[in-house]
Order: sequence, then C-alpha cells, then structure tokens
Amino acid sequence: MNIDQAVDIVRESLTVMLLLSSPILAAGLLIGLTVSVFQAVTQIQEQTLTFVPKIVGMAAVAILVTPWVATLIVEFATRMFSGQG
Repeated sequence: MNIDQAVDIVRESLTVMLLLSSPILAAGLLIGLTVSVFQAVTQIQEQTLTFVPKIVGMAAVAILVTPWVATLIVEFATRMFSGQG
C-alpha cells in the first residue's frame, strides 16, 4: 500500500463518517433552532427545555435512519476488506 492508497482510504472513511452523522446532527440543529426561537418569542429561559426535545428528536432520527446507516457501513466494510476501496 502506497501513500496515495492510504490517503484515499482515509478520505473515504471521513466521507462515510460525515454521511453517517449528518442526519442526526441536522435533526439536533433544527430542533435546537426551533426551541431557541420558541424561547425567544415566549421569553421562557429554561435550560432543560432544550435538552429533552433534542434527545427525543435525535433518537427518533437515529432509529429511522438505522437501515440506511447499516447498509452504508456494510458496503464500506465490504469495499475495505475486499481491497476494492
């Protein structure tokens, strides 16, 4: 394995990691933004109000995207172990 192949493997690994984490992080971002706007409009400054919706929303998104995540991980692992990546 030369340096170019190693760089390609690291680049593909980081790309897969970014794809896997993006739906859950996007859900946390959107829920956090929505709760923040709600807090600003109603002037409710309760710190715990932000955590519960984020946890529930991110868990729901994680459950919904599990089949896609599993498929992506299996495809990536197959490419890495077969030497095609």
